This record gives sequence, C-alpha cells and structure tokens, in this order.
Amino acid sequence: MAYYRVSTKRQGDSGLGLDAQRQAVTDYLTGGPWALIAEFTDVESGKDDNRPEMAKAIDHAKRHKATLVIAKLDRLSRKVSFVSRLMDSGVHFVAADNPSATELTINILAAVAQEERRLISQRTKAALAAAKRRGVALGNPEIGAARAAAAGAIRAGADQFASNVLPVIQQAQAAGCGTLRELAKALNARGMTTRRGGQWTAAAVSRVLARSE
Repeated sequence: MAYYRVSTKRQGDSGLGLDAQRQAVTDYLTGGPWALIAEFTDVESGKDDNRPEMAKAIDHAKRHKATLVIAKLDRLSRKVSFVSRLMDSGVHFVAADNPSATELTINILAAVAQEERRLISQRTKAALAAAKRRGVALGNPEIGAARAAAAGAIRAGADQFASNVLPVIQQAQAAGCGTLRELAKALNARGMTTRRGGQWTAAAVSRVLARSE
C-alpha cells in the first residue's frame, strides 16, 4: 500500500508532486516479492492532522496486514505527535527515501522538521512585522519579483549539486552500472546523500541526469 500527500488543491488536481512520489514508491517496490494493493492521497498541509485518506490507509493496512509505503518522510507530517500516533497504531510503514530508518530516527527527523517549520513561521512573521513598521505595503508587486528570484536561486543550487554529482555517476557508469537503480546503489555505497540528505533512488539519479543534460 502507498500513501502520498500534496500540500495544495492545485497540486492535487494537477498531479504536481504526486508523480515523483509514485515514482519513488515504484522504484522501492521494483523487484520485490510484493504487490501494491492500494494507494491513498491526501491534499493537506504538513501541519494539519486531518488526514481522511491516511485514516483509510491505516485501516486498510490493518485489515490486510500490509506495509504502508511512503515516498518521503517529509510527505508524512511535520508534527512529531502525528508521526508518533502512526507508530502507535501498530501499522508497519517504511519511507522509500530512507527504508532503513528506525523508530528513533523517524522521531528525530520529525522533530527536526517540526522545529524547522516553527522557525520558518517565526522568521516570516518577524520579517512581515519589520516590513510593516518600515511602511512597506505588504502584497505589493515586488513580492512576485522576490519569489521569482528565490525560485531562481533554488534552481541554481540544484543545478550546481547535479554538476557535482555527475562525475561520480559517470565513474559508476564506467564501472559497469547500467541502470538507474544500480547507479543509486553505487552512490549510496559511497556514502553520498541527495541534496536533502536522503538515500539515493532511481528517480533521484534520473533527476540529476536530466539537469545535467
């Protein structure tokens, strides 16, 4: 069974973000003695505990004694309490981006994500308050330009990361790694992590190769 989450209605309607999650789950399941019996998708914020599809997924997993596969831990929740409740439910779940994570690791990662969300919210409120004190008209057209610049910086960072990883991928290819899964295993064996610090998957390798092109 698989569980996916996107944060906005637009993402849910367009499939934006879902394709990558499905690919990560598919890459994880490929080659194993198992079958994907159901998929559940919530369109909810990571800070929202109201997850009707997650509730269905948990009930389905219990009835079928199935494992719940999640593409990435950060798609589960950014609240420690939510993650703890899922673990307490007795349903076995695994994150495709970090399949070897223990309950302790998952709790730590959830705590880090929760604190990161709190700090981002805190900094955003402080910045808006400071701007208001300076007389800045909030919501002015310059915000769009700032967002575009930020998006550009993110893309540039991703491109730079891809260019740094590409030589290692090419070395693995020269050593005989012919598939995306083999390349992912080679990167993980070298102790390398993805840009977000996770384990390499075939989908992650594919994205790096696409950027390099």
